Amino acid sequence: MRHPERLHRVAHMMIWALEEALAQDPNFRPELTVVGTTSGGMTFGEDYYRSLHHHQNDRRAASWIANYPPQKPIIDAQNALGLASPCQVIANACASGTNAIGHAFECIHAGRYERVLTGGYDAISELVFVGFDSLQAATPEKCRPFDRARSGLVLGEGAAILALENLEAARARGATILAEIVGYGISTDNHHLTQPNPSGIGPRQAMERALSSAHLPADAIDYVNAHGTATPFNDSSEGKAIAELFGRVPVSSTKGMMGHSLGAAGAIEAVISLIALLDQFLPPNINFDTADADIALNVVANEARPSNVRTVLSNSFGFGGTNASVILQKVAA
Repeated sequence: MRHPERLHRVAHMMIWALEEALAQDPNFRPELTVVGTTSGGMTFGEDYYRSLHHHQNDRRAASWIANYPPQKPIIDAQNALGLASPCQVIANACASGTNAIGHAFECIHAGRYERVLTGGYDAISELVFVGFDSLQAATPEKCRPFDRARSGLVLGEGAAILALENLEAARARGATILAEIVGYGISTDNHHLTQPNPSGIGPRQAMERALSSAHLPADAIDYVNAHGTATPFNDSSEGKAIAELFGRVPVSSTKGMMGHSLGAAGAIEAVISLIALLDQFLPPNINFDTADADIALNVVANEARPSNVRTVLSNSFGFGGTNASVILQKVAA
């Protein structure tokens, strides 16, 4: 790669994620790429506008502008790995990564494509950090999803890529199949710009539609990877929806370990859900001390549990009432 130092760090994340995905199947050649994100190369954008404000004549401006658009890290990753496919970017707040995976799933399910790369990425920027801080949604303490003493989210960053393929086509060419995506559901509750509907109706509708898409009853779900931001409003509304729909199903939010990576969160958590299927365990909800009396969940507290896991549901919810759920299932031998 020429001049890697000119790339935004999120481009390097995407390159590493794509390298890992293709290491599983070097012969995978996508017909489409669908990626979720919220900010692109935001830190470069900040540097550029600061230079204008301070009337600086900075020769780095061209590089900052070139790396700012949200599609740039995806193009960089494709170029680095010798791929070329049309790219779609989904920017739908913190549901973006799961929306991207769900859209890729539906593209294949509808027969429009056989092979689609999908996932999400995001990198911390000062603007995003200050935004969450001004909303009093962030905490200087530990991230404690679903805990009674939860005080807010901790931002993270990262990238995750999945290679999706029509199941029959993958079997025909002898590809290694890790799991199957069987359902996807979305909803928009439009309750508030930054707060979820306290009734949990938005998350519940997304999960119900994912179950309907997968033709599965609620009791078929063995584990829920929750959005679980550790903010009072999110955990309360999501917890209510999960408890009403699934009862005592094991639940954890892995954001206590990974932070909230915004547009990348759904993709990273889909990979965590995939690993749970492959290694037959329930990922832990760390920093959990005291249960909230208003959230009746079976939280996988602090330590991973071995378990017979066949079907997993992963949630992502975002500002504006955007809700998305995806269901992954272990492939029968």
